[in-house]
This record gives sequence, structure tokens and C-alpha cells, in this order.
Amino acid sequence: MSTQPDVAAAPEPLTATQRHRGMVFLSLAVAAVGFTMALQMGVNSNFVVEEMHLTGLEQGILETFRESCGIIALGVLALVAGLAEPLVGAAMLVLVAAGLGAYAFVPDYLWLVLMSLVWSQGLHVWMPLPNSMTFALAEPGRTGHRLGQVRAAGAAGSAAGLVAALALRLAGVAIRPLYLLAAAAGLLAAAACLGIPRRIKTPGPRLVFRKRYGLFYLLSFLEGWRKQIFVAFAGYLLVSVYGAPLTTILLLFMATQAIAWAASPWVGRLIDRVGERPVLIFYFASLTVFFVGYALVRQRWVLYGLFVIDNAFFVLAMALQTYVSRIAPPAEHTPTLGMGVAMNHVAAVTMPLVGGLLWKHAGHEWTFLIGAAAAAASIAAAARIPRRAGAEPHRP
Repeated sequence: MSTQPDVAAAPEPLTATQRHRGMVFLSLAVAAVGFTMALQMGVNSNFVVEEMHLTGLEQGILETFRESCGIIALGVLALVAGLAEPLVGAAMLVLVAAGLGAYAFVPDYLWLVLMSLVWSQGLHVWMPLPNSMTFALAEPGRTGHRLGQVRAAGAAGSAAGLVAALALRLAGVAIRPLYLLAAAAGLLAAAACLGIPRRIKTPGPRLVFRKRYGLFYLLSFLEGWRKQIFVAFAGYLLVSVYGAPLTTILLLFMATQAIAWAASPWVGRLIDRVGERPVLIFYFASLTVFFVGYALVRQRWVLYGLFVIDNAFFVLAMALQTYVSRIAPPAEHTPTLGMGVAMNHVAAVTMPLVGGLLWKHAGHEWTFLIGAAAAAASIAAAARIPRRAGAEPHRP
């Protein structure tokens, strides 16, 4: 009989059945969140222009407040480190549902900002969790494939949300009640999280900020700069400057989600095969062209096309998440992704305000040109990724 002292046994790996069950419930949760956020994104530009009558500067200020939750999310993720990620996700999605549901009743700008903080805080804590849970559930060597499947589920849920919103809008339903439907889907997503194995936790250090992940942090920062210009101002441009009705905006988002649903699994397999470097270089080069187009093009239908392709190309950004799975050990996946979210939002907090000020004082062209500058800078950063990131060893 061994006289060696007992050593804490490593947790047993998930069985194939547990992985499959977890993927099913995770996909359902991500699909329901996609439904919720598609409604929010699909109606937001028309809501802030037609219902709340916001100026470009007020829109930028609103987005600055909302995106500040991405930085706070870092502290929240540190506090919940070690807890079951599915339970944390469920709690955060309840906040999403509560905040968005309140949009149906907000009377003024102050209440709009306050309720935006509620749902945005829940969403930003949730954001790194699907990726981390996918990493835990994926079979070795199939991370990109599984991540693509989860993204496809989210795209399908988003498409369903847009179809529902369009049908209700054509039936004469006003904008505000659509937020109640978004809230109901958020609660369904929270319930789905409870079916994911609770052994998926955030072990190891509460915070991870390591020099060797510096390139990931830089790319996350630049992506936040670029992304927030699109989120805050692309749809707002189409509605406030070119008068796009809500039905048109919903149809544009539907086209986007159809492309993302079809492309997500293929992009995931592509990343597994060729690595993150070429995918991200192509992604950022394309975005540079799109933002210059927003600034210079005056034809409405061309801008509609740019909006669809730009939004659909976001699926390529999953290469940022798979890059983390290749360079960081499993214990550091969620903390590192959380730090990436924070770096993303350091840029996202400032750029809407800067963009709103440029919109007011210099014209919308300059708002989009600073987005083009961020995308162009991202090309140089992505070129520093090793050609096969999977070849990088995990170092202590």
C-alpha cells in the first residue's frame, strides 16, 4: 500500500455524453441571446432616432456609458472566478432581460442611459463565457469547428429574432413592445444555461495580464475601436442621414445573419486549417475599405450593401478567440478572454464620444475615417501573429 500523501486528483474529463449535452444547451442559450440582441440591434437605430430623438452626440454619449460596462465586467469576472460558468451566465442573462424589457417604458434620456447600463453589464460579463464554455466542451483539435457551430446557432437565433420583429412590425406593432419579446428570449437563454455541466468553472488566477498575451490585448483594443464606430454610428447613419425605415434595417440585419449562419462553421474550419494570421489580415483589410466607403459613398443602396457585408464579416473575428485557446493554457482561457473584453472596451468607451463630437463638428465622414484608421492599424498588428499560432508552446 502506498504511503505517499494524498494529492488532489485532477477533475475527470467530461464524457462524450456530457460534451454533447453541454453543446446542445450552450447552443440553445447562444441562439436565444442572438434572438434577444438581434431585436435590440435591429430596432435600436430607429428607436433612438424616432422614439428618443437623439442627436449624433447624444448617441455617442449613450454608447460611451453603455460600453463602460465592458471595463466593469473585468472586475465582475474576477469576483466570480471559481464559480460555475453556466450559473454566472444565467444570472447575467437575467440582467440582460430586465434592462432590455425596461426599454418598453423608458420616458426620457436619463432612464434610457440607466437601463442601458443594466442590460449592458449583464451582456458584457456574459460575452467571454460562451467562448470559454465552448473551449471546455470541445474535443481536442476541434475548437474552431465547435466555436463555429456555436456562432452558427447564435446567427440562427438572430435571424429568428429579426424575422419575428419584421413580422410584428408589418402587423402594426410599435417599436417599444418588441423589447418585451427580447426580454422573454433573454430569460429563455438564462434557463438554457442551467442545462450546461456545472463542472465548467473558472480555475486559476482571478486576473490574467501577461506580457506574452500582449498581441491579443492590442488586437482586442483595435477591434473595440473599429467595432464601436460601426455599432454606434453605421445604423444611425442609415436612419438619420438617409432615412432608412425600420423594415429596411431589419431586412439588412436578416441578410447579415443569413450570411453569418452559413459562413460560421466554414470559417471555424478555415481557422483550424490555416491559422488566425491570414484570416485576421483579410478581415481587417476588408474593414478598412468598408469604413472608407461609409465616409465617401453617397448612394443609399451601396451603403446598404456595405452595411450587410461589414456586419457579416464580424464572423471572421472569432479568430481572436481561437488565438487565445492556442496561446493560453485552459486555466487562463476565461480570465484572458475577460481581459480581452476589457481592452476592447477601453477603446469602446472613448470612441463613441470622439465619434459623436466629430459627427457634430466635422461631419459624419470623419467619424468613419477614424474607424478606417483603426482597421488599418489592425492589419499591421495581425501580421505579427505567427503563421501557425498553434505551434506556440504554453509557457508557465
